[in-house]
Amino acid sequence: MRFRFFLSILILVSTCLSAQNDDGWTNLFNGKDLNGWRVLNGTAEFEIADGAIVGISKMNTPNTFLATENMFGDFILEYEALVDNELNAGVQIRSNSLPSYQNGRVHGYQVELDPSPRAWSGGIYDEGRRGWLYNLEANQPARRAFKRGEWNAFRVEAIGTHIRVWLNGVPTTDLVDEMTASGFIALQVHSIGNEALAGKQVRYRNIRIRTENLSAVQMPITNDIPQVSYLNNQLTEREKTEGWQLLWDGSSNKGWRGAKLDHFPEAGWTINDGILTVEKSGGGESTNGGDIVTRAKYGNFELEVDFRMTKGANSGIKYFVDTGLNKGAGSSIGCEFQILDDNHHPDAKQGTNGNRTLASLYDLIPANAKYYAPDESTAKRSNGYGWNRAKIVSQDNKVAHYLNGIKVVEYERGTQVWRALVARSKYVVWPSFGELAEGHILLQDHGDEVSFRNIKIKTGD
Repeated sequence: MRFRFFLSILILVSTCLSAQNDDGWTNLFNGKDLNGWRVLNGTAEFEIADGAIVGISKMNTPNTFLATENMFGDFILEYEALVDNELNAGVQIRSNSLPSYQNGRVHGYQVELDPSPRAWSGGIYDEGRRGWLYNLEANQPARRAFKRGEWNAFRVEAIGTHIRVWLNGVPTTDLVDEMTASGFIALQVHSIGNEALAGKQVRYRNIRIRTENLSAVQMPITNDIPQVSYLNNQLTEREKTEGWQLLWDGSSNKGWRGAKLDHFPEAGWTINDGILTVEKSGGGESTNGGDIVTRAKYGNFELEVDFRMTKGANSGIKYFVDTGLNKGAGSSIGCEFQILDDNHHPDAKQGTNGNRTLASLYDLIPANAKYYAPDESTAKRSNGYGWNRAKIVSQDNKVAHYLNGIKVVEYERGTQVWRALVARSKYVVWPSFGELAEGHILLQDHGDEVSFRNIKIKTGD
């Protein structure tokens, strides 16, 4: 009796220790059963075949997740995945399911598994929250790393606020974000809307994690691919070395003034909790606090601004602004990245061919992601009333607009085509519109509540 008891204890201890290898890695899947895992949200089924976890797509169910019972903070995760070409899937990291958040909806970072022509496998999607954080449009070599119809090897390093991903040895993501520090790992079976996709499969195997002594096996920090940061009103070390500067410090009006003032407006704008907000005042153009502009002027630059709209809102981010042009009522004159609630503001249906909609070059060129990323499923990706990211790149008269990481507008100033566009626009009354060598950056007061943060710029050639 005593012998059997000690033998049972020995087997139990041996089993627990066997999960962690001598090299510091822990197997999250033993190849035989789903001990240590639980199903969340949907009703798609998981089974085990040939040493792999197999997720099987099913109609009339939301996304289904097979989640670890354990939570993880800093870690290095490795796994292999094989997905049918018609499906979309991914692996959740630092994710949670909380009763207080959409009745337990799984939310958090997802390492994308994307066999479609878009080819964003290895990017980071924020499931149930902010949408895409790191797509692969700015990292084209990574789009070629995925092997359709074959097993693909992923490596994920989540250390502090830094999340990096490799796919088949190719770096795909370099993300800095501080929203969630820990959570579970989960394998996704995506919802489907087509009965023909029922029964399609995604497989996961060789799932292992390391949570201690990460520096011993961490991949070297490099600048091989673009880094994307969502730190609020602060720069990463890499951004500092690359020449980025904060245009707004997150707490004061330093560096800004009213477009028609020598000081910051005394009313109409608020600064609170790292957010700069133009207040609602009836929808008039620059009739309350008025536009604000940078004190400095810029020519060649890369500008990023996070913005959040309210329902029916209108605003804009202008550049190459000459505050001396318009001495009368209304906004100061410059090229404009339009901020607009396309669904609820009438301006979206005015202008020509949608050139007054969100992210367009206002009244001149409509925003269209499909033109620059033809594998995209939408003309542009908007996060609605959540935070969106505007990016404007100006280099030697060539300018591009990006919305949430996707190019939507591209043009060249000063050409015959440019001047023909201007001649058919409301700007025809302003001589040499948009052809300044340098100008102010402007945030517009159009009488609607719109908020801004993470305003940063990199200048030079």
